[in-house]
Amino acid sequence: MKKLISLFLLLFLYNVSFSQELLATVQVNSQQVAGSNQQAFKVLEKSLKDFINNTSWTGKKLQNFEKIKSNFAIVVASRDGNRFTASIVVQAVRPVYGTTYESPLINLQDTRFTFDYVENENLIFNERQFSGKNLIDVISFYVYLILGYDADSFQSMSGTQWFQKAQQIAQNGQSQNTYDGWKQINEPRSRSILIGEILNPNMAQLRSSFYTYHRGGMDNLFNQDQTGAKRAIFDALMQLKMYENSFQQNYFFNLFITTKSDEIYNIFNSGNNGGIVLSDLKQLMILFAPKFTDDKWNKWK
Repeated sequence: MKKLISLFLLLFLYNVSFSQELLATVQVNSQQVAGSNQQAFKVLEKSLKDFINNTSWTGKKLQNFEKIKSNFAIVVASRDGNRFTASIVVQAVRPVYGTTYESPLINLQDTRFTFDYVENENLIFNERQFSGKNLIDVISFYVYLILGYDADSFQSMSGTQWFQKAQQIAQNGQSQNTYDGWKQINEPRSRSILIGEILNPNMAQLRSSFYTYHRGGMDNLFNQDQTGAKRAIFDALMQLKMYENSFQQNYFFNLFITTKSDEIYNIFNSGNNGGIVLSDLKQLMILFAPKFTDDKWNKWK
């Protein structure tokens, strides 16, 4: 009997200690929907949180500290029966080795988010076909996008398998003509365009720089001597000069620059840059992100 109890406790502790791949928070803001049943939005919020955190997206069991911290913030603009029109902000961060600092992986807003939802319905993901309601499809797409970004930051190009999952979801979404946000034409910054750019061989350098930026740079940035880490980040960013004539309409590229702009500015704003020619990086960042020229790049000394 004692052996059975010990075995039960061991299995219980194993299940408590291990969980799925994401640690996500979810917010559903329904303030714009006057007179609507607010309880339905609370149920939706909890259902989405459980769906994201409890679905086995990769088949791996991870300890709590290994899970990817992410946030899904949905703002509902209108409701017509069971159809909702909304926007969604998707964010994820990555821990930096030896510190409590978390580096942003992705921070985007998707304004083409219409979906159908019935209170208390089961949310079940099927990668082989479109759900017909668009809710779990959009959420699942961004989950795999986050998994891909995270994997790429730890091992060069290792996010491909998860990006391909996202691409399959996008292709499923394109197969219907009911919901916006999946088209490859006449919808700038669509989900299909984003994942297509990520997997385009022409963007391999950006993905390679993304890896070097994090593993060679950020994970060593908090050493006593920051020279090598800053040089790795500088070199990774300067490698992106190859896109100077093609980045303007590239969603993937501009998303990287926007997500990382604050971090890049802060890294090189310390005045201790180990002989790096900061003016070269400044010139490049003014080209890539001119909207930040006055409040960031021109402040570098």
